[in-house]
Amino acid sequence: MPGTQHSFIKTFWKKLRRNKGAVFGLVIIILSLLMAVFAYVVSPDATPDANRIIVEIAAKKPGYTQQFLKIPKLKMQPVSAIKKLFWGSEESYELLPVTSWKQEGDNLVVNKFIDEGVSEPMTIPLHGFNSNELITKKTFWLGTDKFGRDILSRLIVGVRVSLSVGLIAVIISLTVGIFLGAVAGYFRGWVDELILWLINVVWSIPTLLLVFAITLALGKGFWQVFLAVGLTLWVNVARLIRGQVLSIRELNYIEATKAMGFSHARTIFRHILPNVMGPVIVIAASNFASAIVIEAGLSFLGVGVQPPQPSWGLMIKENYNFIITNNPMLAIAPGIAIMLLVLAFNLLGNGLRDVLDVRN
Repeated sequence: MPGTQHSFIKTFWKKLRRNKGAVFGLVIIILSLLMAVFAYVVSPDATPDANRIIVEIAAKKPGYTQQFLKIPKLKMQPVSAIKKLFWGSEESYELLPVTSWKQEGDNLVVNKFIDEGVSEPMTIPLHGFNSNELITKKTFWLGTDKFGRDILSRLIVGVRVSLSVGLIAVIISLTVGIFLGAVAGYFRGWVDELILWLINVVWSIPTLLLVFAITLALGKGFWQVFLAVGLTLWVNVARLIRGQVLSIRELNYIEATKAMGFSHARTIFRHILPNVMGPVIVIAASNFASAIVIEAGLSFLGVGVQPPQPSWGLMIKENYNFIITNNPMLAIAPGIAIMLLVLAFNLLGNGLRDVLDVRN
C-alpha cells in the first residue's frame, strides 16, 4: 500500500511538471504564500498594515528617492518577535522628509521637504544623538499613494487578505457544498429535490448581489468578507458532488457496504467521497480564484476590507483617479497583482484537471 501511494505521488508530480502553465501557477502561489507569512519581514514598511503616512511625499512615481530625518520617539513598548512577524510593529522613530541638513553645535538644521522646489528650515535639538544615524535615504520602488504610503509595502501585506479570503472561502464552500451535494446524491428522493431547489434558488441570484446582501447583513469588515464570499461559492461544489455521488452510489462496492450493514455516514464519508476528491480539488482552485476577485470587487466598492488594512481592491479604489493623471502605477500595480494571483490559481486548476483525468 505505501509503495502504491508513493508510485501515485511520483506519477502525479511527473504529469504536473509537464504542464508549464500549472508549474508557473504553482510557483506564483508558493511565492505568494511565503510573502504572506513573512510580509512584515520583507516589506520596506514594517508598521502595522504598512500604514506609515508621510503626506509630503504623496503620489510619487515608482523609483522615487527621498532623504529623511529619523526623529526618535520618547516611549516605545517592546514587541515580541512573533507579534512583529504577524502584525508588524510601530517604528521607534518618525520620518521627516528633508532636502538638506547640517549640524550646528547641539542642533541639527534641516530644510524640511514640503513639495517639489518648496522647503522650510527647521532646527532639531540633538540631545546627544549621533547625527549620522538620524539621516536615512529611502527608495519607493513602486511609488507612494495619495497618503504618502509605500505602494510596494501595501502590496506585500495585502497578499495576506487575498490568500486568507480565498482559503477561508474555499473551506466554507467545500464544507457546505460537499455535505449538501453528498446528502442529495446519496439519499435522492425528497431530500434531493429540496437541496436541488435550494441550489437553484442560490444559483439564480447574481453572485455579487448575494455577497452584497450577506455583507450588509453581517456588517463591513475583514471576517465578514470571508463568510460572505464562502457562502456564495458552495453551489458549484454541491452540484458537482451531487452528480458524482449519483453515479458512484450504484456501483457494486457501494451495494456491498449496504449489505454489510455499514451506516450511511460511513458509506458516504469513507467509501464515496474519497473517490470524488479529484474534481473537488480542481473546483477548489477555481473557487480560490473567484474568491480573490470577489473580495477585490467588494473592497473596491467599499463594503469589503476597511482601511487602513491593505487590500488590493481597496488600493485600486483609493488610487484609480491617478490612472488618467501622471501616475497610473498606483492603481495598475494592485491590478497586476490580482491578475497574476488569479491567473496562477486558474492555471494550476487546469493543470490539476489534466493530471487527475484518468484518460490521460
